[in-house]
Amino acid sequence: MTPAQYVQQKAAASGSSFYYAFLFLPTAKRAAITAFYAFCREVDDVVDDMVDASVAHTKLAWWQSEVADAYAGHPSHPVMLALMPLAGDFGIEQRHLQAVIEGCQMDLTQTRYLDYPNLQRYCHLVAGEVGEVAARIFGQTQPQTTDYAHKLGQALQLTNIIRDVGEDALRGRIYLPVNELQQFDVKAHEILKRTYSDRFTALMRFQAQRAHALYDEALALLPDEDRRAQKPGLMMASIYRALLREIEGDKFQVLHQRIHLTPLRKMWLAWKVQALGRL
Repeated sequence: MTPAQYVQQKAAASGSSFYYAFLFLPTAKRAAITAFYAFCREVDDVVDDMVDASVAHTKLAWWQSEVADAYAGHPSHPVMLALMPLAGDFGIEQRHLQAVIEGCQMDLTQTRYLDYPNLQRYCHLVAGEVGEVAARIFGQTQPQTTDYAHKLGQALQLTNIIRDVGEDALRGRIYLPVNELQQFDVKAHEILKRTYSDRFTALMRFQAQRAHALYDEALALLPDEDRRAQKPGLMMASIYRALLREIEGDKFQVLHQRIHLTPLRKMWLAWKVQALGRL
């Protein structure tokens, strides 16, 4: 299997909504975003598949070294072999990849976030930096597009957090800020035991309102000059916002299930942005 085949398989196997946005890209851009996304999946899987924290720490440390070696001209992993020939063309810097690894390391040492600013730091690493790289690959000409990409990354990550409250609880993690749990009188043990209440619904409605505000802020930041090139990001915004509305419509029944959109609906939403240029 070639490195290009490896990253393509990794991206497709994830079943992520991101994959649908990639399909409309020209060949070189699609190859770059697929390789970068495969990298993100590799390091994220270290945490998601963790059995022993010390082993996961060792694996992430290996990835830090692999990224440094790759940028020094000596990649060895198929993901880095696929990514490095394209990194220079699209402005993908070592700091971007190391930031993603740093965010994954936070998952090994931190299962609670005291307040939203603390959660924002995590979202910046695992989503904002990813958004910045994606914007560069898609075709960025204006500096303000970086601000848009970071804001959109936060909106997407917060949507993920809302969707995955139940799954994260099974791993002992609660990303919802502690002071906001206290504000709505939701106890951590209720989430860990996946117990619904009107208080929980109110807390989740508050989180959803924040996510919607982030989507609005991100779209307002996108310069008109880059709007056409950034269509794949707009596809993601459309798909994830539709998912958020689906969760809202289901009254935040996220503790016992993972609410999702069908592949056909994701494709339709992506095509609509591609063809009509609007969400």
